[in-house]
Amino acid sequence: MAKKALVVDNDFFFVEFLTELLEKRGYEVIKAYDGKEGISKLEEADFDILFADLIMPKIDGLQLIKFARRKSAEGQLAIIAVSGTLIEQMEDTKSIGADYCVVKGPLEEMKNLINGLLDDFEAHGASELNHDRMVETGKLYPRQATTELVEEMKFQKAIFDSVGIGILVVDRDARVMSANAMALEILKKPLEDVLNLRITAAFPQEGRGRLVNVLKEVAKNLDLRRRSFRLKFGSVELRLVASILRMGNDLDGWVLTMEDINL
Repeated sequence: MAKKALVVDNDFFFVEFLTELLEKRGYEVIKAYDGKEGISKLEEADFDILFADLIMPKIDGLQLIKFARRKSAEGQLAIIAVSGTLIEQMEDTKSIGADYCVVKGPLEEMKNLINGLLDDFEAHGASELNHDRMVETGKLYPRQATTELVEEMKFQKAIFDSVGIGILVVDRDARVMSANAMALEILKKPLEDVLNLRITAAFPQEGRGRLVNVLKEVAKNLDLRRRSFRLKFGSVELRLVASILRMGNDLDGWVLTMEDINL
């Protein structure tokens, strides 16, 4: 039976490059173009190897890799993180959770490099890989603009996780794209269990109808800035505020905040 590979990257041409390379080696390849779609594919099937870009919309590669590690048995899945910003993130590679971290570069060089990694994987299996190894295509140097972008992303993530209320970011299909530390504490779930979860499934049955009605209400009136309501969550009473997520003029999803009103 052919080994199965999942390739997740929002760069269409890079996905096609990896797909061609893998199919020539006999892999069955499944494609996804953002982390959210990648999680959906991981929920549908088991894979032998995962290629994941780190910087992607909706759900990024770091979150995707954490989800993949939680879903897969130890030693079952080989994970190769691929990104154009890895040189600027070298100090963070140990926390990525991938078996290999590959810096994007010229495709011909990457072809030879990735074929070498696949040789290693096919000879030894996922459990014997050289974990957390950084692999560079040629001699690359950190770029000031990209370094600043990475640092800004870290800063914004720190703010998101430091806010004293729970925040859930919900896609237009009503599935969770992101959750801050306080939201996970309230829900009593790890991030991997919340990502791509239908927002209604995060709350008790008796409160789901009210939640759906509020989300519909703000979606139907884009001039409506927010709607708040209360919901019992176990022994806790929460105040939830739903507002529209907009990148432009249209609905891109919702932002849902929640706070224990008894604190």
